[in-house]
Amino acid sequence: MTETFGDKVIDFNRHLQYSDQLPENFRVLNPYLDNPETMEVMQQFYTKFYHDTNQRQFIIGLNPSRHGAGVTGVPFTDTKRLESACGITMQSAHTHEVSSVFMYDLIADYGGAKDFYSQFYINSPFPLAIVRKTKEGKWLNANYYDDPVLFEMVKDYMISSLKKHISMGLDTSKVFILGKKNAVFIQKLNKEAKLFDSIKVLEHPRYIQQYKFKEKQIYIDKYILTLNNVE
Repeated sequence: MTETFGDKVIDFNRHLQYSDQLPENFRVLNPYLDNPETMEVMQQFYTKFYHDTNQRQFIIGLNPSRHGAGVTGVPFTDTKRLESACGITMQSAHTHEVSSVFMYDLIADYGGAKDFYSQFYINSPFPLAIVRKTKEGKWLNANYYDDPVLFEMVKDYMISSLKKHISMGLDTSKVFILGKKNAVFIQKLNKEAKLFDSIKVLEHPRYIQQYKFKEKQIYIDKYILTLNNVE
C-alpha cells in the first residue's frame, strides 16, 4: 500500500526528538510527550487533509508556540480553529493563539481548510518548542534565532529536519517564509544546504495581528497573491 503524504508527516512527528546540546537556560519541549491526545489529534488532522500522494508547496513558520502547535501538534492551529475549521475536537486542552486567528482567516478566504491543505504544507525549521529561563526563573517561549549560540547548536538539526520535510513530497522550486527575521536565517541555511531555488517572504501572522490589525485584509490579499504566484 502506498504511503500517503499524511502517513509521512505522522511518522516524522512520532519520531521527533532533540538530544543534542543547548546553551544554558534553554530547553526543548516535545508536545507529543506532554499530552497523549496531541498525538491523536495530529494524526486525525494529517489523515483527514493529507490522505494522498500529491506534491505540496512549503510554508515555513517559526518553532511551535505554546498555544498552537505546542498543544495540537498542527502548526498555526489552536484548539478553537482545530474544531471550527478542521472539524477535529480536542478534549484535554482549550487554547487561543493569535497567529492561528490570522492563518484561519486567510485559509477561509483561500477556500477553506480542505482546499488550502491540498496545496500547502506548513512546518517549522525547528519542529519542537524552545523555551528559555528568565532571571526570575520563569520559562518563556523562545525562537531558534534568539541567541547566536543556540542557532549554531541547532543549525544542523534544522537542515536535517527541512530535508526530511522535503522528502515527504514538497516542491523545492520555491518556499514561503513567514517572518522577515526568520527568512534571514532560512536564507543562511539555504545557502549552506541548497534546499530551495527561490524564497518568498511574508510578514509573520503574529506581527500582522498585533501591529497591523487594521490592515489585516490587505495582508490576507497579499498572502493569497503570493501563494498563487500572482505578484
